[in-house]
Amino acid sequence: MFKKIFFISFFISLITNYSFAQKDIYIYATVNNDIITNFDIEKESEYLKILNPDLTRLSIEKIFQISKESLIKEIIKKSEIIKIFDFDKDNTFVEDYLRDLYTRLNFDNENEFNIYLENSSTYNINEVKQKLKIEIMWNELIYSRYFNQVKINKEKMIKKIDKLANQEINEYLLSEIVFRKNREQILEEQINSIFKSINDVGFENTANIFSLSESSKLGGKIGWVNESNLSENVLKKLKNLNEGDISKVIKSGNNYLILKIEKIRKKNISINKENELNKMIQFETNKQLNQFSKIYFDKSIINYSINEK
Repeated sequence: MFKKIFFISFFISLITNYSFAQKDIYIYATVNNDIITNFDIEKESEYLKILNPDLTRLSIEKIFQISKESLIKEIIKKSEIIKIFDFDKDNTFVEDYLRDLYTRLNFDNENEFNIYLENSSTYNINEVKQKLKIEIMWNELIYSRYFNQVKINKEKMIKKIDKLANQEINEYLLSEIVFRKNREQILEEQINSIFKSINDVGFENTANIFSLSESSKLGGKIGWVNESNLSENVLKKLKNLNEGDISKVIKSGNNYLILKIEKIRKKNISINKENELNKMIQFETNKQLNQFSKIYFDKSIINYSINEK
């Protein structure tokens, strides 16, 4: 997908190729030796529209910018990955991630998803697998670096499980916007800008624009979450909200969080304590690793020369 600067002469010669004959190719960003062209950005934008169809409500310029930033982030992640891992090695999780992706997008099988991609001006199925591979290996990188720093309070979790035993609890279908205070902006002004964007273009598109989370590509969607996995602070903010409501800003470590309740359902729990504990540990581990992921990316990006048009 990305081309090296020392291949520019070869790349330019491709303009005479039939597939590019009708379109001029321009460089819109460089990340060290990697270049991003308008052709790359257009393919990415079509892919992001598949992940979040609501993105079409944004201006062409805004979609272009979001897509360019997405590619920059992807280049940096892959560059960090190949410092440690062999990226060319087969990864057994790619097919699982692909299945989860097309299921989320309401496709019945890989073939149906593949046909849809072939009819779109975006990546083919193998290119999508490569993109998923970057995300998988990035997660493996974060796990290898930070797993020993994950802190789990099992005793607190067990007490929480005991309280929930044989009760009816809520499960929330949630979307999120995760952001950090902008040094160049007063926090209240930043929050107002985000909520104005939510009112103007919707929660999903605002997640694409502002959210630091990996869920941003899917319009902030994070799926069903059992209330037992939510912190007391977050649960307190959600308790009095209804389906379709959006929470106030929630402080979460160094970040800030805004949640949207897509749906609520009741669940009668007959708890298998061991299974429930394992689920809670997994959820908390993933949450902390996601925070470490943001920290590591922020540390990494300063080592890259990024030039944007």
